[in-house]
Amino acid sequence: MEYDVVIGLEVHSELKTKSKVFCGCLNEFGGEPNTHCCPVCIGLPGSLPIPNKEAVKMTIKAGLAVGSQINDVAIFERKNYFYPDLAKAYQISQAVRPICVGGGIEIDTEDGNKKFIRLNRIHLEEDAAKLIHNHKIGGTMIDYNRGGTPLIEIVSEPDMSSAEEAVKYLAKLRNILQYIEVSDCKMEQGSLRCDINISLKPKGSKELGVRAEMKNLNSFRSVARAIEYEIKRQSRLLDEGEKIVQETRRWDDARNRSFSMRKKEDAQDYRYFPDPDLLPFKIEKIFVDEIKKSMPQLREQKIKYYVDELGLSNYDAEVLTNDLNLVKYFDKVISYFYKPKFVCNFILTTLLKKVKDDSSDDLVVPISAENFANLLSMYESKQISQAICRELFDEIWETDEDCKKIVAERGLTQNNDEDDIKNKVLELIKEFPQSVQDYKSGNTKALSFFIGQLMKKTQGKANPQIASKIIKEILDN
Repeated sequence: MEYDVVIGLEVHSELKTKSKVFCGCLNEFGGEPNTHCCPVCIGLPGSLPIPNKEAVKMTIKAGLAVGSQINDVAIFERKNYFYPDLAKAYQISQAVRPICVGGGIEIDTEDGNKKFIRLNRIHLEEDAAKLIHNHKIGGTMIDYNRGGTPLIEIVSEPDMSSAEEAVKYLAKLRNILQYIEVSDCKMEQGSLRCDINISLKPKGSKELGVRAEMKNLNSFRSVARAIEYEIKRQSRLLDEGEKIVQETRRWDDARNRSFSMRKKEDAQDYRYFPDPDLLPFKIEKIFVDEIKKSMPQLREQKIKYYVDELGLSNYDAEVLTNDLNLVKYFDKVISYFYKPKFVCNFILTTLLKKVKDDSSDDLVVPISAENFANLLSMYESKQISQAICRELFDEIWETDEDCKKIVAERGLTQNNDEDDIKNKVLELIKEFPQSVQDYKSGNTKALSFFIGQLMKKTQGKANPQIASKIIKEILDN
């Protein structure tokens, strides 16, 4: 039987405020275990939470960026359940009156069309602590540093129908959150992760099937693989006449499969009720308007600027703006070396390949923008050859050592002296008479042979354009 796939995502993104959402503890990744916590974020009796205004502001920014309506009154509720990563056995979250309602994100589909993925809500809550399972001691340790970190949950409607659409939606959402600078979206550190809700129904049917949920996936690759696996698993069960059980499943990326964790609880089982320590709060229109005025450029606006003002092609601008970290890096490089097209070309052909080889969803360039600009400046002005430039790029990628200093100390400056190059070419012609005859007999590969030998003789320092011209002139005479 053929099935329609129905997918919704619940994306959790940690906000990059200086302090936690309901207390003054440092909101920072890492640190010695249990050093960024206090009675409030641990939930000791008698402690009183106070909402972080900056976290509320960032939540509103996220809502405005995706076209959500901002509620004039929002409420914090207690979501009751017992998980070992929440010492107080409840989570402060939002159910009835979240800060943001509705909105959506447009993606490009596989057939080249546009598709609008509707959002249900964006609400603000606190993150849980981190569990560390230690098999050596046969137990689990808890690090409360993450507990109380401000977390927005962005809940989509079930509008996606393939793994590709889900990944495109997640990538665009991540891009938006980066551009408005409310989250660093470092998936490897868990500051952006998502739950997948997926169900199958007979093709064309209007009635939704029973859904399964997979929790806390933190890479695009895992999301795609988990969805593909779940589609196959549910299809097989339905084809065999079995029923899909509503449950929460755990994705094991190493084994490329999911495992049942527990039967899915319904929302009413969480026993939401307004937090008695946190009164409903009014969100003034003037406050929202001020946030609107301070909103930074989103990707589409940045693409337009790069094309219209910097002269980049639309394709190059789209690739460059795919990650805010790359945008910031590019902007900083051209502030030192204003050759936008030249810089963009090197980034797209060489730097991004290096990043891809690092196999990370989080783009990090270990070379300082100034050092990178100096390298490209020396290459563009023909102070160093292309070969030397690429060798230096690989080296400073590992060390970020000053490229100007390396060139000076090792004498790597490109040789543009035509007389010197000509003398070296004449030496090679005497050394390889057979290759001269090959060239004169019509074998054009001999020209490349001489260029290669010259580069070897000069340790890559000879200007290849000058060298090619001189070799051809001599061989043609």
